[in-house]
Amino acid sequence: MAGNDLPCAGLLRRDMLIGLGLAAAPVIAGAARAEDNSENPAALPPQPGDRFAYLAGAHKGQIVKVSDLAVGGPQVQAYPVDPATGLVRDGSRLNLIVLARFDPAAIAAGTRERAADGVVAYSGVCTHQGCPVNMWSSDQGVLFCSCHGSMFDPKDAAQVVGGPAPRPLPSLALKLDGGMPVVAESFSGHVGPTQSHT
Repeated sequence: MAGNDLPCAGLLRRDMLIGLGLAAAPVIAGAARAEDNSENPAALPPQPGDRFAYLAGAHKGQIVKVSDLAVGGPQVQAYPVDPATGLVRDGSRLNLIVLARFDPAAIAAGTRERAADGVVAYSGVCTHQGCPVNMWSSDQGVLFCSCHGSMFDPKDAAQVVGGPAPRPLPSLALKLDGGMPVVAESFSGHVGPTQSHT
């Protein structure tokens, strides 16, 4: 299902959003529970050195390059990729990442420290109920969860600027390698909702 086909619960006018046509992962009960990754390397969380592969669109499956990302948004959805084996770490929905690029001067200082050439990376799983953060508000320049209307400022540590999400999206620290954003450090916090929903 495309991101712009998900219910917006009447929270924002349709013309405010750019429908990105991004794939949406289903909401799974208990998304915040720890997953057993011991038997599935594709479910391991992002590892230092991982690249990113596009989840959907014209570049689906290709490695994300900084030059591919439009300055000022919107975001793209991606999964981490092991550079040694080419394994896409899509075995856990909690590995969904959103990447966006901005003028480094427009990014808050603390966010800039974890960015690479203006590219920021956050968990693509909403901290409210685990829906994918799959839309973009062109008016406000924020990441938008289409399920319940939570909005996050990607230029300022994905702080919550609207909706019911209780905390920011965890970030991934990045570095550059051959024009590609690469994971430098693991997530800054807990991915997904704080409490499981049973």
